[in-house]
Amino acid sequence: MPDAVAPKPRERIQGRGSTIAVVGLGYVGLPVAAAFLAAGQRVIGFDIDPEKIACLARGESYLRHIPETEWQSFAKSENFVGTTDPARFAEADAVLICVPTPLGEHREPDLSYVEASARAVAKHLQPGALVVLESTSYPGTTREVLAPIFSNAGWVIGRDVFLAFSPEREDPGRVEPRTVDVPKLVGGLDLVSGELAADLYRIAYTAVQPVRSAEVAEAAKLLENVYRAVNIALVNELKLILEKMDIDVWEVIEAAATKPYGFQEFRPGPGLGGHCIPIDPFYLTWAAKRVGFPTLFIELAGEINTAMPKHVVCRVQTALGDEGKVLEGARVLVLGVAYKPNVDDTRETPAAEIIARLLDEKAEVSYHDPWVPRFPRMRRYDLDLESVPLTAEALKEFDCAIVVTDHSAIDWDLVGEHVPLVIDTRNAYGARPASGRTASGRTVRARVVKA
Repeated sequence: MPDAVAPKPRERIQGRGSTIAVVGLGYVGLPVAAAFLAAGQRVIGFDIDPEKIACLARGESYLRHIPETEWQSFAKSENFVGTTDPARFAEADAVLICVPTPLGEHREPDLSYVEASARAVAKHLQPGALVVLESTSYPGTTREVLAPIFSNAGWVIGRDVFLAFSPEREDPGRVEPRTVDVPKLVGGLDLVSGELAADLYRIAYTAVQPVRSAEVAEAAKLLENVYRAVNIALVNELKLILEKMDIDVWEVIEAAATKPYGFQEFRPGPGLGGHCIPIDPFYLTWAAKRVGFPTLFIELAGEINTAMPKHVVCRVQTALGDEGKVLEGARVLVLGVAYKPNVDDTRETPAAEIIARLLDEKAEVSYHDPWVPRFPRMRRYDLDLESVPLTAEALKEFDCAIVVTDHSAIDWDLVGEHVPLVIDTRNAYGARPASGRTASGRTVRARVVKA
């Protein structure tokens, strides 16, 4: 492999004195920027949203899992530069692309953010720089999508610019292991690109795992999340079956989990959320169709998980009907709209579809979420709702409450005390014995229906 036209970026990376540009300062990009800043590197943070740049410049963190005191120390240093100007990519020895990869209308990959970012980088890049895609995509994206953009801009891959893929492994809300302690997979388009990317990540990450190619790294990321999606679909389907048999799926999972081998616990829920599991399986499905292979198993899992919000609303209708009420005009409180507990992340949250379906049935819907004061506008939903406070007086006005996200900060005792009907999709109340107390000791006067 020929040397780069200008080897200085490579020398700075290997000498641990590099400047790193991070494209996209969201749930993936900002933690990456923080990791390299903590390792003493200079970071150029790029985002098209000027509000994010202004917020970071003031020393404010808009992601709760990045403490504001930590970010303030970075903002006060001379190592961080926030910008909306792509011309500043020319200062970078390495550029990390951390932008969204959503699905299109027909569940096809939408790589418009990746492509736009790559074109901007290719226009301003300095010779010899490394470019790494961290955004999840189908196997072949780095070689088939990124490489032509740089080639068409006049760069020679492996000489003027080095390209690699390193999948993000962010899990918002998780304390351990830390982001920098999760092994970093790295695969290059060529041997030198892979080695250079591995050298870069070793600056900030505890463990780096090189793989043979970008395609291996891309496929590994999809496998991680397809594995989770399929197993969640399995327990969701099992839940539907066991409901008909009047068996509590949560008790079954707890019993099965006593086996010390051959079983991993997955939990059912009201649907999938987050930036990975609801989307990644369809990226693999799309890629498989390109090579003429059907993915019946993966697609079926996706359909089961996608159908769960509808199932929840049906359970609400039935439970209200058992009490002589109808969903139309019913006052319904949704508890938790983030996609997982104790985070403010609403990406792909099943709460959006549940609320939309309830509104379609003409229910009066409110929500409470201590992490999400206002429901954000989403690609497919614009619900225009704000979180309502939990008080005894307010709760008495509702006909039922739906547990969508089991935040630890929600006063479950208060809800169970004052709402007559609770639809529990997360086992927040556990098993409820005849005494009216849950297994965890919570007092519950409400009728609790598992969903």
